[in-house]
Amino acid sequence: MGPVGPADIFLLERFRFDRRSGGLFYRDSGAPVLIGSRALGVLGVLLGRAGDLISKDEIMSAVWPDTVVEDGNLTVQISALRRVLSDGKSDSSAILTVPGRGYRFVGAVIGHDPGSDRSLPLPDKPSIAVLPFANMSSDAEQEFFADGIAEDVITALSCYPSLFVIARSSCLTYKGRTVGVKQVSARIGRALCARSSLRKSGSRIRVAAQLVEAETGTHVWAERYDRDLTDIFAVQDEITEAVTIAVTPAIAGAEQQRAMRKPAASLDAWAAYQRGLWHLGRLTKDDNSLAEKFFQRAVELDPTFAGGHWGLASAQFEAASIFRTRNLSETQISAENSARHAVDLDGTDAEARSSLGYMLLMRGDYEGALSEARRALAIAPNLAAAHGTLGGALTFSGRPKDAREFLEMCIRLDPFGPSSAIRLHNVAQSLYFSREYGAAVEALQRNIRANPNHPLAYRWLAASLGQLGRINEAKESLEKTIAIAPVSFNTHVRERAPWLRPEDHAHMVEGLRKAGWQG
Repeated sequence: MGPVGPADIFLLERFRFDRRSGGLFYRDSGAPVLIGSRALGVLGVLLGRAGDLISKDEIMSAVWPDTVVEDGNLTVQISALRRVLSDGKSDSSAILTVPGRGYRFVGAVIGHDPGSDRSLPLPDKPSIAVLPFANMSSDAEQEFFADGIAEDVITALSCYPSLFVIARSSCLTYKGRTVGVKQVSARIGRALCARSSLRKSGSRIRVAAQLVEAETGTHVWAERYDRDLTDIFAVQDEITEAVTIAVTPAIAGAEQQRAMRKPAASLDAWAAYQRGLWHLGRLTKDDNSLAEKFFQRAVELDPTFAGGHWGLASAQFEAASIFRTRNLSETQISAENSARHAVDLDGTDAEARSSLGYMLLMRGDYEGALSEARRALAIAPNLAAAHGTLGGALTFSGRPKDAREFLEMCIRLDPFGPSSAIRLHNVAQSLYFSREYGAAVEALQRNIRANPNHPLAYRWLAASLGQLGRINEAKESLEKTIAIAPVSFNTHVRERAPWLRPEDHAHMVEGLRKAGWQG
């Protein structure tokens, strides 16, 4: 087979792959797996660069050297490997197909032969290990309850394309053992560890959960849940949802902080992307410019990384739509192209699909936006950005009341993320379009308190206050929005933005005229 990677033996969830003998063995029994040598050759190439996208040509050159073969031969070997590695379940395949580009091994690679002095390549995105819950109760029957929560959290987190989630079977190897998080990190990569304990007293149950950055031992997040154990499965579902919703933004925050600590000269594509997200969320013209530069850097460092492309699309569109430092019509085309390219690179990336949906929404393609947002949610049901895009599309397509639940879920899932200001703003717009002006004022004031530099909020606050007849306050807000972003105000008020229906634009202008605008 030739050289396939820096380790001689790769340890997978249920298998051990030995490149010296070219064999695949069951780890529990040591029995060989009956599979052809070509399939083993393909597996060797994929494992040698686990987590990386490998083109069809690279794989075929390594496995069929000096031989001309059809693509179908590779497809047959990939199918054979999937049947073995994933028990025939295509929805949990360890090998991901990137249409038109190649394949990526996304299964859990636990480690390599302890006798080897060379390290196994680790994933270039954050790993998270949900360690087995410690049952602190004297009731041994609660063990299944604790294991059930851990398994459900693993399943929920696995829906996020930006995470490398360690499989349950691998995490269970730590059950009943005292192990340091740094030891876990050494085995599974740049890791965060979710650790929890469970106590039961009478009809009450308490779950204490925490998220720890394995490299530094820093506690990123911690929470405690006390519940009545009336319906054990309902409580299990409730705690699973609460932990997952809390952990996901904590992971995003930890990744951004890690990226911010790195010198600019040593940034890899992932760190550059995280730096871009951090600046994008600050919602100022200067930060937006920096975000665009970091996303461009991510694309240059790894042109196959979808996140760099859709991040670049977001920064460019924000520059055009909010800060007016780019031509809007031209940027809509380039940003949509970047988002489409991200989807072409990885059609299973829910964040890329959500970004494409947002770009479609911003040019008034409501049905296209709704379709992409729903596809994103089918891939990752708890992805905040997808809920936000769906809520935005419903708001601007004339269904503002239907939008509310999706926008609120987006904010709940990621209350401090880069898009939180936009989603808070969308909530206020949905209230305004529903003629709930008092509630819109409250929502806009909350947004301004959290994001005082958001130029759009003051415009809609002026319109809402104008509709309520609170003229002095309305005039003050009108002056503020014109002072902060005069070009944006003139463009979006005198001209109709492509994502606003004519009747919604007229409705906004009506409120601004009541606020004292004489344009």
